[in-house]
Amino acid sequence: MSIALLLIFLLLSALGVPLAVALGLASVAVLVAFTSTPIDLLAQSMFSAMNSFLLVAVPLFILVGVLMERGRVAEKLFDFAEALVGWLPGGLGHVNVASSVIFGGVSGSSVADIASIGAIEIKAMERHGFPKGYAVGLTLCTSVLSSIIPPSILIVIAGSIANVSIGTLLVAGLIPGLFIALSFMLFNHVYAVHHGFNPPTPFNLKRVVTTGFAAILPMLTPVILLVGIVDGYFTPTEAAGIAVLFTLCLAVVLYRAIPLSDLPGIFIEVARTSGTILFIAATAKLAAWVFTFDGLPTMVAAFLGTLSGSPTIVLVLIFLFLIVVGMFMDAIAAMFILIPVLLPSVLSLGIDPMHFLIVTVITLTLGLVTPPVGVCLYAVAQVAKMPIEDVIKGSLMPMSVLALAILALVLFPVLTLGPIRLLGLY
Repeated sequence: MSIALLLIFLLLSALGVPLAVALGLASVAVLVAFTSTPIDLLAQSMFSAMNSFLLVAVPLFILVGVLMERGRVAEKLFDFAEALVGWLPGGLGHVNVASSVIFGGVSGSSVADIASIGAIEIKAMERHGFPKGYAVGLTLCTSVLSSIIPPSILIVIAGSIANVSIGTLLVAGLIPGLFIALSFMLFNHVYAVHHGFNPPTPFNLKRVVTTGFAAILPMLTPVILLVGIVDGYFTPTEAAGIAVLFTLCLAVVLYRAIPLSDLPGIFIEVARTSGTILFIAATAKLAAWVFTFDGLPTMVAAFLGTLSGSPTIVLVLIFLFLIVVGMFMDAIAAMFILIPVLLPSVLSLGIDPMHFLIVTVITLTLGLVTPPVGVCLYAVAQVAKMPIEDVIKGSLMPMSVLALAILALVLFPVLTLGPIRLLGLY
């Protein structure tokens, strides 16, 4: 059953059928052919997949990202990042990284990162002597930080699929995100010093304070969310609702960047994006049912056990497998399909679920920037007005840094588990 489902799904995807539709048709075809399951039960199963209080946070966080993108927040965050790290050797490259970290803590979306501050970052780096290919490649790869730094939409979805504490999982993503950011900054420093790009400007404390004051309100968003979730004042879903209200006040009332007449269009846009995600959740529920009925998780666990007795080696093999999957499948769809299959297997091998989920999310973010289906790859090519081939060429070095940083996270679980254990959350 599992093999038939995957073959039908791959065939339909190759023919250009949308992922959610292809997955749903493949699942229904297999269930009808191999079982006597009533069709109305399948519909109920799909509805139950979407009828989740935790998944309500997804459209709310998407709305926060759109409001921040259009609410004149990006420029304030970029100016603050430039004042903070622009004086270092390779300054504008560091600003590129820092901007994605700060904006990621506000939006939770890599595509929003590129759409809002991508053009600003690329033009600023070009003005300071960096080759356009390098600027575009670094902007592309640092955008994944917005999908890792909390509040991360992908982490919220992964936590809801695995039925673990989303608040703890969000905090667990913070240090890995900062570790990857530091890796990018070290790489950029070596590159800039070697090629003599962008001599540093003097540090200006007054400008740091001025730009920091202008950006302090949007930067409070992740602080409010994490503190509130960790201390138990509200759930992740309630936190997403609070973030929406806070962002609306900033974009509509304080900055007056979004007129009230634009809000219906924004809500419709968010509804369409959310509908796509929830449709994937609904059809993936059917696929997960097929895999469970067919005993696939048990077979995967037994197969992984025969490969190696070391949980670390197994996790490295899963990491390599997820890189390939991410190149051909949307990250959200991949999580809905693979987490229910792989999680029981890794638990049986003694791998910590929090570590596995963070590694899964971060590894699948590579698919956002790699051909042939990387949405961020095409987004940055459009923003930079640059051929895809040139974008890929300029991205090879920073993409290698990203892959090596993720591999380090796989090999050293303390980077993921240490902070949440230190805070007493796990």
